[in-house]
Amino acid sequence: MTSAARIIAVFVVCLLSWQSAETVFAQTDTPTPPPPTGYQVTLSDGYVFVVDEVWKQGDEVWFRKAGISKGLPAASIKKIVPLTPPAAKPPEVTSAAPDAAGPKPPAPPEPLAIWIYLNGGARLRVDEVSETTDGAWYKRGNISMFLDRERIVRIEREQPEAKAVPWREGGWSSGNERIDNLIKINASRFGVDPYLVFCVIEQESHFKTFARSPKGAQGLMQLMPGTARRLGVRRPYDAAENITGGVRYLKELLTMFGGRVDLVLASYNAGEGAVMKYGRNVPPYRETREYVKKIGKRYGIDGRKAQDETDAPVPQR
Repeated sequence: MTSAARIIAVFVVCLLSWQSAETVFAQTDTPTPPPPTGYQVTLSDGYVFVVDEVWKQGDEVWFRKAGISKGLPAASIKKIVPLTPPAAKPPEVTSAAPDAAGPKPPAPPEPLAIWIYLNGGARLRVDEVSETTDGAWYKRGNISMFLDRERIVRIEREQPEAKAVPWREGGWSSGNERIDNLIKINASRFGVDPYLVFCVIEQESHFKTFARSPKGAQGLMQLMPGTARRLGVRRPYDAAENITGGVRYLKELLTMFGGRVDLVLASYNAGEGAVMKYGRNVPPYRETREYVKKIGKRYGIDGRKAQDETDAPVPQR
């Protein structure tokens, strides 16, 4: 074969190889970018927070985080950046027999404890908190909620204690050591979750010992005079007697409704007779439903709740 023929043959082979590679490349699917895991929102004042979803509605931008939605004026938003999941790391190659005598990597530092102080002296310990101009989102366990700015006194971050305290035991405080101890003592005495007692008192009286409602409910747990007498509470404005009677009443309701916290809260607000009247359901009273919704959300109860008058149970005759 002549030199020219060899050059032509080599050129043909290279051309065919290049076309084959091009065909394989063209048939390869272009990888689809993964959906965003969330969105980073930057406000005009420079504050940054992360949400699950975001959409525009009229002149407002709405956010959703863990099922809670909140809207802000579009003018207050500087930018919104979608967050993409990190690229998968290649599997690490480890030796067949790890060196038992080798040094262990240092343990990661514990996260800071975050406390939200509320008006009236109460405080909550949370896992995460994101402040906005209108208030703050906080996450506690698998529960996320939004607190309006006027309810918040301050937010503090501190170093964790040497031994972590379980949420239901130490993740709350009324701001008054004596009241905290009375809640724990009576909760243990009657077998009631102390955090449930804390949530009820915070909603009922904001920990004001001498609180009195327009309907005549008295003291920290807002006992009606008839209920107080039945529970043996002679001095409803005495913190110890009031909490003892209120926790005892919660225990009676928990027993009556088989531990259904939503029905216990509805009964505490509207009376057990109203719950029984509507077939052991939350009555269709707006005040009662809001009461159950607010405390239930903070306490973390699950299950479907009636939300409006069109979803009302039928009275039992």
